[in-house]
Amino acid sequence: MSELNKIALKILEKGKGILAADESTATMTKRLSGVNVPSTPENRLIFRETLFSATGMTECIGGVILYDETIKQESSKKKKIPELISQMGSAPGIKVDTGAKILAGSPDEKITEGLDGLRERLKEYYNLGAKFTKWRGVYNISKNYPSKLSIESNAHALARYSALVQECDMVPIVEPEVLMDGDHSATDCYQKTSDVIKKCFEQLILHKVDLKGIILKPNMILAGSSSKNKISNQEVAKLTLDCLENSVPSEVPGIAFLSGGQSEIEATENLNLINKLNKTSFIMSYSYGRALQQSALRFWSKDIKNIDGTQKIFNHRAKMNSLAAQGKWSKDLEI
Repeated sequence: MSELNKIALKILEKGKGILAADESTATMTKRLSGVNVPSTPENRLIFRETLFSATGMTECIGGVILYDETIKQESSKKKKIPELISQMGSAPGIKVDTGAKILAGSPDEKITEGLDGLRERLKEYYNLGAKFTKWRGVYNISKNYPSKLSIESNAHALARYSALVQECDMVPIVEPEVLMDGDHSATDCYQKTSDVIKKCFEQLILHKVDLKGIILKPNMILAGSSSKNKISNQEVAKLTLDCLENSVPSEVPGIAFLSGGQSEIEATENLNLINKLNKTSFIMSYSYGRALQQSALRFWSKDIKNIDGTQKIFNHRAKMNSLAAQGKWSKDLEI
């Protein structure tokens, strides 16, 4: 077993998942403004440190994706943030792309940038304690999208990123996100997600990436957010499993779903059903941002000094998703 494979398996062991706390300063400002909290470096750190030091981290969270600002900050107890996360039994990770920009040649689509200077940035993050990294490609769905150009360009970028990350002894999270926005059907989502994932693996193999040392972070198969043809949670689980079984090479150790605009309960329920039906060799877990943090953030915003109360809400959400990652969740367990 390679060192990278060990790290990937440890992050997702025993129902653990990933806390995506890698919101950029702009995104975090939007989230904090939404709950009437000023977005200062101190407030951003207080909220994140509250989650990172919660007991639910040890039992339910195997990895935390950080943003550049956060990985360089110190906790209130003067511990570096990666050190705090490691002491809670979790692996520190880092978002390394520099964002999705307009794709030249297809102005309605995006290409993720950040390959320039990446090798040097990776060395710095590795020295700061990062064990894994994240890069997100985004794809629109409509009659004409994602285009062949978007599918190929983003797959190529994800593969180049992954090769550089493994060269630096870290595990790359490969995140090709087919967005929920739009009125497309679940069938469209299935087809486009399959095309995107297959092309990603074609490029990963071409770039000699060790598939046993990556984690895939895909979307679930859902109808578009404004579609009139929603499907049941059971159908979401079946289609998602079918799509991944037919698109992902068996060497990949684990799949950590993004929540992609689902509510907290939806993201948990769908993950639980996926695990109840899962007959593949893949670990099926979670890499959630809002679906782990939203309730805790709303509670915290009323009194940012109420650490215990905020942690209690976060611990509950983390526990629910950990149970879902083992197919053991039920609605009766929700508060």
